[in-house]
Amino acid sequence: MSKSRFTPRQLATAGIIAAIYAVLTLFLPIPQYGGVQFRVAEAMTVLPFIMPEAVPGLVVGCFIANLLGSPMIVDCIFGTAATLLAALMTSRVKNRYLAPLPPVLCNALIVGAEIALFFPTEGTAFWAAYAWNAFTVGLGEALVCFLLGLPLLRGVENAKLARR
Repeated sequence: MSKSRFTPRQLATAGIIAAIYAVLTLFLPIPQYGGVQFRVAEAMTVLPFIMPEAVPGLVVGCFIANLLGSPMIVDCIFGTAATLLAALMTSRVKNRYLAPLPPVLCNALIVGAEIALFFPTEGTAFWAAYAWNAFTVGLGEALVCFLLGLPLLRGVENAKLARR
C-alpha cells in the first residue's frame, strides 16, 4: 500500500475547492462559457501558488462545471487540460504577482483554439477567429485572475489557510 501525497486535510481542501469552483461556474448568472466569458471561479486558479492541493481541486471543479454546464462537450477535455496545465505552472511561479499569468495564457491559447476550431464563424479564417477568441478569453481571464485572484491569494495567506 502506497502512502498518499496529500494529508486528509489537503484532500478535504481539494474537495472544497472543486465544489466551490463548480458551484460558482454553474450558478452565477454571468457568461461562463464561449468566446466572451467572465468565469469568477477562475480567480481560484492562483491558489496553487500557495497550496498544492488546489491543483486537483481546480481540475476536478473545472471538469464538473464543464461536464454539467458547457454547451461544448469538448470543453471537458480542452478546458480541463488548460486548467491542469495552468495550475501546474502556477504552482511553480516564484512571484505572487505573476501567479495569474499561467491561467491567463493557458486559457487564452487553449480555450481560444478550442472555440475557433470547434465553433468556427462562417466566413472567418481559423487564425482570425483564433486570435479574436484568444484575446476575448484571455481578457476575461486576466480581469478575473488579477482583480479577484490576487486579493483572494492575499486573503488566504493572511488567514494562514495555506503554507508555501
